[in-house]
Amino acid sequence: MKATQKDFAGMAGRAAEQARVFFFCGPDEAGATDAAARIVSLLRDPGERIEMAGSDLRKDPVRLGDEARSNSLFGGTRHIWVRAQGDEAHDAVQILLENAVEACPVLIVATGATDKSRTAKLLANRADGLVAMFYPPDLGSVTASVRTMANAAGLKMGSEIAERIARASGLDTRIARSEVTKLALYLDAMPETPRPVSVADLDAVSAQTEDDDFTPLVDAVLGGRREVIGAELKRMHELGLNPVGLLLAFERRAAQLAALNARLGRSPDVSGFLKAEAGARRIFWKDQPALAVQLKIWRGPRLERLVAGLVSLHQSLMSNSHDSELRLAEGLIRITRTACLNSKQPINRTV
Repeated sequence: MKATQKDFAGMAGRAAEQARVFFFCGPDEAGATDAAARIVSLLRDPGERIEMAGSDLRKDPVRLGDEARSNSLFGGTRHIWVRAQGDEAHDAVQILLENAVEACPVLIVATGATDKSRTAKLLANRADGLVAMFYPPDLGSVTASVRTMANAAGLKMGSEIAERIARASGLDTRIARSEVTKLALYLDAMPETPRPVSVADLDAVSAQTEDDDFTPLVDAVLGGRREVIGAELKRMHELGLNPVGLLLAFERRAAQLAALNARLGRSPDVSGFLKAEAGARRIFWKDQPALAVQLKIWRGPRLERLVAGLVSLHQSLMSNSHDSELRLAEGLIRITRTACLNSKQPINRTV
């Protein structure tokens, strides 16, 4: 089976009943993760959750099948959740599918993969497999999602507050859901006893967002502004900005650039395009100057290499937390140098 971002919700129930191996991919990791969580919620008896890394399965592809066919420690059911990069899980999935023994559900969230990936091709035409691809949402769609979450939680929320949550979460529905949950607890709201949400309520419970602190550094690095990168890195250290949180801001911007590139196509009118995007409220109007610069630098293979580099850097930070700030600084300097070099090259709209 194969699902698109638009039809996933409609076929999720059938997929949870029929499929045993699920592959969630695309540039919107938050959307893919939400979809995987939705499938788990629809399983008749999800049982114990076993988490595995794609890098481990690449080294030992037989391990997935062994885990999927073994019993839970307490004799109950289980499901396996795999976080992978690209096609790391391909060989493991292939071995699993070749064995006729019934296995527990396996859900793979694959960062950097698409529905054309080798792993996706193993599952797309199988009744017991599902491939679902997700693209980064725009402000309007995340705002609508926030209102849907709010209604389900018993919150009466207007569009203005929903949009504010969407912006503050960096269009990441996982963060947005956390904010909605906190509001519901704060207001003692339930579907049976809905409560209205005010701006004061949101101010009372919302986590202080660091995006305003992140943005200058994100724009300096991706814009290739070598003359300010030293001062920005110093500011990062002095403010004690969380390295992983900062890197997530870079990943969100890269995903945004990918979505904008897809809509821009080969048009040379970047300024006019961004003005229209701001008018449609798909981007924040204050971001237009920085996005105009970055869209001219990060296109095609360059953008793909940027995304792959950010994912690799993220994995490095997670596995070496003791010197994460130093590793992040070194990685951002490399990206700045690349952006600076690319900004001086003639623009090729087909690249």
